[in-house]
Amino acid sequence: MTLGQRLRHLRRSRGLTLAELGERVGRAPSALSLLENGRREPKLSVLEDLARALSVPVEELLRRQAPSHRAQLEIALEEAQRDAAYAELGLPHLKVGTRVPTDVLEHLVKLAGALRDQRAKPTATPEEARLANAELRSAMRERANYFSAIERIADQALAPAGYTGGGALSQGMLLSVMSHHGFAVRYVQDLPRSVRSLTDLRNHRIYVKQEPVGTHSPRAVLLQALGHFLLGHEAPRDFADFLRQRVEANYFAAAVLMPEKAAVRFLADAKDARDLAVEDLVDTFSVSYEMAAHRFTNLATEHLDMPCHFTKNDSGGVIYKAYECDGLLFPADPSGAIEGQRMCRKWAGRQVFSAPDRFSPHCQYSATPSGTYFCVSQVDPRTDRGFAITLGVPYEHSRWFRGRDTSTRMRSGCPDGDCCKHPPADLAARWEGMAWPSARAHSHVLSALPAGIFPGVDDADVYEFLDRHAAT
Repeated sequence: MTLGQRLRHLRRSRGLTLAELGERVGRAPSALSLLENGRREPKLSVLEDLARALSVPVEELLRRQAPSHRAQLEIALEEAQRDAAYAELGLPHLKVGTRVPTDVLEHLVKLAGALRDQRAKPTATPEEARLANAELRSAMRERANYFSAIERIADQALAPAGYTGGGALSQGMLLSVMSHHGFAVRYVQDLPRSVRSLTDLRNHRIYVKQEPVGTHSPRAVLLQALGHFLLGHEAPRDFADFLRQRVEANYFAAAVLMPEKAAVRFLADAKDARDLAVEDLVDTFSVSYEMAAHRFTNLATEHLDMPCHFTKNDSGGVIYKAYECDGLLFPADPSGAIEGQRMCRKWAGRQVFSAPDRFSPHCQYSATPSGTYFCVSQVDPRTDRGFAITLGVPYEHSRWFRGRDTSTRMRSGCPDGDCCKHPPADLAARWEGMAWPSARAHSHVLSALPAGIFPGVDDADVYEFLDRHAAT
């Protein structure tokens, strides 16, 4: 729709009718009208013809910002009328012509936004959140965690930077990508604590901190923010939509920082040499261990014919993220959700915390009821809490990995066995009945999240921040 508005704006500013522009590009006026009204997506060749006819670069047509405030209001109203909450009102579609006053559009857009906010359900109960996670993980498994559409969008987004596949994306290339898509970058120290980044849509700025946010580098955070816009995300309708958008934005950032062609070539060469290692992805593309391990799951099944699994857990074994397409059985609640469950103490993700060097790769073979797996775990040193990241593959694929000669072997009966649910018999005999622990309250259970469209984000903090920086 933005492209259509920009096309109409440029055509009118040059005093051309639809028929006159159609004659220049060899297209019927009706076909151009469909483009201007956002009812058809043009092919690249058509875009190039239109850009030449209007004497502008193709990028001018593809810029995401509307050409005027009026055009932005028209787009917002059209999008609002497509929303399910608006459709339930049973009102006829309002076609906005030039005679509709701008202040009327302002009122309609505000009312539609208020209606959307009232109907929005951004937060979720713990049960709904776990169910949303389970459904998303199932969808990821069905496609082997490979999203071809996002790969294409990431490849197109990277093209203006002139990346040739020679390792890490430089800061200059990153800023070139951001600028090409109409965004300026601002590094600040007073970013609201509840956000990783903050995008000012009025002034087209993305604010981030210079230091890493958890396991995310500033480069990754910037690309995640850009990803929301290039992937066409709108304000999340509910927690499941919020979660899906977050996964897609993270995928986009990884696909730009580790481009598919370069990463697949790198992994294929390492497999041929029987020397696959996540830490080599980290060093080559200058990304976090977590992002490298997760990117491996995007590409390994699709391009290397290799099923795998991924986990992120804390020192107590509580699972924060997990994915599998290799048959590994995770502990799960009755809804099928695994987030918040405690993994077996025999698994690599917990064993790494007692390893001599937890910040180096810990390799082990784990025999489980669903099969034997070769696993590599490492604690990411860039997080305050120290999360373990584990990548695992079925035993028959261990021959491709560095560290396969490890002598560390563990046997687990989980998730249904008793191998780690009770203390060893000798310890129980010495201490049963002689211990009285005082449990620590889990703050995340007791504290309420700030209300707002985005779960956990305090809108007041966000708006105050934008006010402080808008004038600079």
